[in-house]
Amino acid sequence: MKKTAIYPGTFNPLTNGHLNIIQRSAELFDEVLVAVAKSAGKAPLFDLEQRVAMANEALASYASVRVVLFDGLLVDLAKQYNANIVVRGIRSTADFEYEAQMAGMNRKMLPELETVFLTTHSDWAHLSSMLVRDIAHHGGDVSTFVPANVAKMFQKKPSS
Repeated sequence: MKKTAIYPGTFNPLTNGHLNIIQRSAELFDEVLVAVAKSAGKAPLFDLEQRVAMANEALASYASVRVVLFDGLLVDLAKQYNANIVVRGIRSTADFEYEAQMAGMNRKMLPELETVFLTTHSDWAHLSSMLVRDIAHHGGDVSTFVPANVAKMFQKKPSS
């Protein structure tokens, strides 16, 4: 049976922590769908098309990774792509508590959908998209925290 995993998120922006989880997932599963969520409720810094484009460029060298977008329930996306695994990165116990709750709800709606937690590499345990946006907002250099193409996108955005 083909193991298709979904790694969902807003990826606003895609960080090196996300990349690490994606790289490791690509080694574990036959196919990894990086599912970029519309998430209008979060008022993303980069629009959906920009986030998808940044992810596609950053992940172009991974043959088994495909970027898709979604707006709705993760279980519906899993059915659409015949995915049987959700990958989530865990940085802390707070992440685990939230993600375990989400995994339980997803399992209730789609019992065959398993959630796999990957602990974040220690180099990126402190990293979040929100912190990257905050650093950029204050004129800081984010190039250590994001792929090169994403850092270039920040350079094009005016800081407020």
